[in-house]
Amino acid sequence: MGDCFRSKQGLCFLLFLYVTDILCVSIHYSLPEEKKTGSLVANVLKDLKLGVGELSARRAQLVSKSSKQYFHLDSHSGNLLISDKIDREALCGQTEPCLLVSQIVLQNPLKIYSIEIKIEDVNDNAPKFSKNDFQFGIPENVPPNTRFPLESAQDEDLGENSIQNYTLSPNEHFQLGVESNTDGSKYVTLILEKALDREKEPHLGLTLTAIDGGVPQRTGTSQINVNILDINDNFPEFTQSEYKAILKENCPRDTLVSRVEARDLDFGSNAQITYSFHRIPEKLYNLFHLNEMTGEITTFGEVDYEKETNYEMTIKATDGGGLFGHCKVLVEIEDVNDNAPEVSVISINSPLPEDTPLETLVVLFSVEDQDSGDNGQTLCSVDMNLPFVLKVTTNSFYQLLIQSPLDREKVSEYNVTITAMDRGSPRLTSTRIINVQISDVNDNPPVYEKSLFEMQVQENNIPGLLIGSVQAVDLDTEQNAKLTYSLLPGNIGGGPVASYISINSETGNMYALRSLDYEKIKDFKVTVKATDRGTPSLSSDVVVHVIITDENDNAPFFLYPLQNSTSPCNELLPKMTEAGYLITKVVAVDGDSGQNSWLSFELLKATDPGLFSIGAQNGEVKTRRPLTERDTNKQRLVIAVRDNGVPPQTSTAMLNILLVDGFSDPYLKVVDVRQQVPEDEGTLTMYLVICLATVSFVFLLCIVSFVGIKMCKKDHGSSFIVAPPHFPPNIPENCTDSQSGSLSRHYPYDVCLTNGSLSSEFRFLRPLIPVFSVADPNSAVNHNNSSVSQEHPECLDDNKAGEQVRD
Repeated sequence: MGDCFRSKQGLCFLLFLYVTDILCVSIHYSLPEEKKTGSLVANVLKDLKLGVGELSARRAQLVSKSSKQYFHLDSHSGNLLISDKIDREALCGQTEPCLLVSQIVLQNPLKIYSIEIKIEDVNDNAPKFSKNDFQFGIPENVPPNTRFPLESAQDEDLGENSIQNYTLSPNEHFQLGVESNTDGSKYVTLILEKALDREKEPHLGLTLTAIDGGVPQRTGTSQINVNILDINDNFPEFTQSEYKAILKENCPRDTLVSRVEARDLDFGSNAQITYSFHRIPEKLYNLFHLNEMTGEITTFGEVDYEKETNYEMTIKATDGGGLFGHCKVLVEIEDVNDNAPEVSVISINSPLPEDTPLETLVVLFSVEDQDSGDNGQTLCSVDMNLPFVLKVTTNSFYQLLIQSPLDREKVSEYNVTITAMDRGSPRLTSTRIINVQISDVNDNPPVYEKSLFEMQVQENNIPGLLIGSVQAVDLDTEQNAKLTYSLLPGNIGGGPVASYISINSETGNMYALRSLDYEKIKDFKVTVKATDRGTPSLSSDVVVHVIITDENDNAPFFLYPLQNSTSPCNELLPKMTEAGYLITKVVAVDGDSGQNSWLSFELLKATDPGLFSIGAQNGEVKTRRPLTERDTNKQRLVIAVRDNGVPPQTSTAMLNILLVDGFSDPYLKVVDVRQQVPEDEGTLTMYLVICLATVSFVFLLCIVSFVGIKMCKKDHGSSFIVAPPHFPPNIPENCTDSQSGSLSRHYPYDVCLTNGSLSSEFRFLRPLIPVFSVADPNSAVNHNNSSVSQEHPECLDDNKAGEQVRD
């Protein structure tokens, strides 16, 4: 128990320190009413012990408890100025002192100063009677010194400015008696000094003057008409000298408040009593109604507890003879819970940055209820699912503080509903919705749509080609969400990234700056950086994988036979070969990939197309049939290789095949055909046609010459001896070509394989045609043989090694 008591003491002490830090400090000023708008009341800096500029720095606000703001605080100079003309009588009535309470609220730290401004009365109202004339009926038998109460004048001013004295116009029958009530107000009575005589003077006219004590002095007058009546010696008397009633505010009209009753012992008209209000403020005539016959007091207007809590009325009962009596009616107003609490926002911090620390003040507001008692006690609450908490301070002030972190990307604004409830029965509530905007802070880095971007571009592209786009998003807004894209430094194929790829800093579009070659670079990776424009800026990177796709831009290339070689490629083929013999294998490559590098071979041209075949896929050159003696010793093949691209590309190569008897031939090792000039088949055909035309021309020329000689011989007798034609010996059958030769079988060819030169030489021998001569036949033949031996000495010397073949 002791420990618990000490803990409670410590908590109370801390609460006392906290409350004393925020409790108001009261400052008092006084101010005459009716001062002009803008007049200076006081400078609060000295009284608040604050420095110049501290009011505006701490966001000082002047909060008035009244519904109307009469004052204005200049936060720069500290001057408290009048913002609206003040009428003390309208503001406080007869209440003294008349105080206007305002509060100066300072923030950071929160401090509240209470300012009480006393409104001093000014003599701006003259005394006023409720009527301009009063009628009195006084029996003539009234003894001297009888007092007749008169209705006092009303002066809305107070103190010295209120009514100080009354005077009565000079006369011989009455004098004026002035007395004071317990509350300081004065009332007057008319004192009879000399007995009345109706027969001498039935009517008296008196002037009653009320004088106040203000400067300048003001007066009010009323005419008193005194009628002298016959004897009526009994006055009406009330059953009670004071009536008390309790009335709830806001009760409906004609609600019965009280009923007064007076009695008169006289008879007849002198006993007929009428009731009337006597000496009451004018405002009561608008609130209550008195039935002059029954004495019932009912409500006539709206009774508001917040304006007056009680009323005092004097009721006058007058009989038919003019005599009257008085009583008092005290009406106490009972409060009803008819005013809902009012929420007044003093300051609001909006928009709030989303990184605002906890316990930061968001809204400062106050709650007021004009009711009293439990009806004026209030409770305040806010929604529970908000990142805010409500904290109560003194003097019905509340603080709305941040209790959990804010995130604009989740919630960009809050509509905070403040609910104020009183403790009356039934309870009344009021709500106030406050919109709190959350401003953005650059707390989100850019996020890419993918963790890895892949883009494809075909090789041999045009420079500046768009190859793809990199996109990132930023959950922030405005400048914090605007992104700039850039490439991080790096190398591609030994060169900088910036020489191959560029990126649009605004859109993220990526462009190829140069034409790419798949055969050099298959793919590469670059790193793109997205940076927002916040402060400080945030960024994130992503890898872009650029894949270069192949294009059929490389023609196949022969590795064997070597393409573009100056030395022809020769293969030897034994004449004893059967069909299907593998002569060689053609090898080609393609720099492209995929189907662009799938190669197929075909035999484009050949000396004898039916003799050879080539594998479409493997490039193997084989014989299609056995060789015969009629096959040419030299075969030229034109081989084409085609890839599978679109469109396909083709390369050709030439392969020479030499037919030999066998690989054991002693001269096989020295065969060299590198000096043989390759002849196109068309060119060879042209040469053969020219040779055939020449031989035919020579043959015709010989026939013409022969005919001419014969004719000349007839003319000259036996001057000439005709020599019989001399034909060469028969050519062996194995030297003829019965099928494929383009020249006549009577034109033999020599193939001389020279020793040591590794080259072969094809020579045309002389055509074996008849030779006509007028000389001795024997000598002609010898001459021909000699010519042949002189023309081809090399062939005659190498007769053992040479081989004579026919084409």
